[in-house]
Amino acid sequence: MSATPDRKARASSTAERVGGSAKPSKPPRNPDEPDFKALLHAWLESHRASLVDSLRRLGKHPIGSFFTCLVMAVALSLPMGLALLLDNVERLGGSWQRAAQISLFMQLDVDSAAGESLRAEIGAMPDVDEAQWISRESALEEFQQLSGLGEALKELPDNPLPGVILVTPHEVDKDKLEALRQRLAEMPGVEQAQLDLLWVERLSAILKLGDRFVFGLTLLLVATLLLVIGNTIRLHIENRRTEIEVVKLVGGTDGYVRRPFLYMGALYGLGAGLLAWLVLAYGLGWLNEAVVRLAGLYGSDFGLSGVPSGDGFSLVLGAVLLGYIGAWLAVARHLSELAPR
Repeated sequence: MSATPDRKARASSTAERVGGSAKPSKPPRNPDEPDFKALLHAWLESHRASLVDSLRRLGKHPIGSFFTCLVMAVALSLPMGLALLLDNVERLGGSWQRAAQISLFMQLDVDSAAGESLRAEIGAMPDVDEAQWISRESALEEFQQLSGLGEALKELPDNPLPGVILVTPHEVDKDKLEALRQRLAEMPGVEQAQLDLLWVERLSAILKLGDRFVFGLTLLLVATLLLVIGNTIRLHIENRRTEIEVVKLVGGTDGYVRRPFLYMGALYGLGAGLLAWLVLAYGLGWLNEAVVRLAGLYGSDFGLSGVPSGDGFSLVLGAVLLGYIGAWLAVARHLSELAPR
């Protein structure tokens, strides 16, 4: 019976001689210590309880919660609505591009065949949206109709007007248009390339002014939203001050105390984002009726587009994030004051 312990001792001494070490025995796991699955379940259950509690408290005051979300929705819809209006206005780029057309006055010896060939070459350029050839005969006929000097022009021995290529740019940008004008002016057969850069500068300034106005309004209203949600969460904190002090007295962590208010802020943001989406969809649809009627008087089929799905989801996500941040700032501001006395 003593052979077995001696054999184990000899094996251990042999392992030590060859530089090995005895394998340490694994300490037994404490049966009272929770495993990872139990910890994860407890963490999820804590978040679920906080979310349910936040929904229940908001449901106790439906009118107040609705009007808080409505105020936030109005503040969210203003910059988003202006941005969508600017996007719709930019859809009128066809008319703006025609106002920024480059007129290529050809040499008098350029015939219609050469003009059509040059028009096709220009129309294939990546910076050009469209190129239109106006022959000398068509230019003279149009000038006769517009000037009222038709009979006098017929007495001329020869047509004094050159052929013209009207180039519609793909993008209304001052620097790109000037570079395109210079490149077109160097093409064979072109006598002069004319571009009204003053109109382009005015148009660019108007668009930049609109973008800057929307950006400034967005910053202002985001700050307003943070103040609104922060003040709302502060009122909830004051109403639950005694409960929070008791929770901290029995060992509740700051994260545990903060969690219901963060969910509440996110829920306010979710409601505000959905309401803002509805307000924008209804407002653009209501405004589109007048826009379509006005565009029809000018022979255009232009109409306002609705709220794109991607922009709508971004609006809701941004509102939830703003609600979360506002709640976090409010709780962080007042958490130090909630220490038990």
